[in-house]
Amino acid sequence: MALIIGALSLVVVAVSAYLRLDAAGLGCVDWPACYGRILSQDLQPLHYGFPRLLHRFAASAALVLTCVLVWRCLRPQPLLPAARHAVLLLLLMLALSALGFFSADPRRALVGFLNIIGGLGLVTFSWRVAMAAASSAAYRGGHEGVAKVVLLRVGVFALTITVVLGAWIGATYSASACLTLPLCEANASLSADALRVMDPLVKLTAAGVPGEAGGALLHLLHRGFALTVLLTLGWAAAANLKQSATRPSAVAVLGFLVAVAGLGGAAVMSGLSLLLVVGHGVVAALLLAAVAALLRHQRK
Repeated sequence: MALIIGALSLVVVAVSAYLRLDAAGLGCVDWPACYGRILSQDLQPLHYGFPRLLHRFAASAALVLTCVLVWRCLRPQPLLPAARHAVLLLLLMLALSALGFFSADPRRALVGFLNIIGGLGLVTFSWRVAMAAASSAAYRGGHEGVAKVVLLRVGVFALTITVVLGAWIGATYSASACLTLPLCEANASLSADALRVMDPLVKLTAAGVPGEAGGALLHLLHRGFALTVLLTLGWAAAANLKQSATRPSAVAVLGFLVAVAGLGGAAVMSGLSLLLVVGHGVVAALLLAAVAALLRHQRK
């Protein structure tokens, strides 16, 4: 059941990203001038087309199944640690449902950011429940070298920062601030004006324009940490290929690392194609789940 919830959560992440980015004007006809026009307009009523109905159905189905999952994990006696992860998953879903009441206004950057991070968390928590419910014998690993463990921990930290920066780029409508690879056309700086984009309480009035210093800073930080993730997690995953217990999760991590990096680069080179950017976010969610699996092996 946890796997079904995870699949539904992945649908929610993909459709939510599509709706949000499409409304933002990503890849619009007059790109990039038309990007973020929604920020300067009056709030419009929601249009319930097929994508939004699919989002509602998948989210509702996932919530109902999670309630059933929590009940099954707690009765007749708690199934630990699956019950703990299932309860946390349910709490996250309820928090995102409550956050939805504030999501109609795209100018609230913090609300958009929490929605993105929470959506990614749904996939990871669902997978954690599935792993916790499985037989512990399936997750026994051997002795781990200190260097391998350190590399994995550094990679997880860098991945967390990368995801947070990517979510903030989307929430602050800074996608168009850097449309070149590997560096931005503008020189990113640590000036007061550039750092203003980091303000979690900012209320947006317009999207970041190409070359904007604050947006360029976010992009360069995101790419720098992403490179660190490629090196550290890639190395740690490759080292785990030697053990049969960790090989499946290590292969998944390596595959998703290549995919998420390739989609990110392709999205920038395409002028931020809507489907490529959505795919980048979906694969990032899968990468987080694969890393959670590899971490579970390391702890055994």
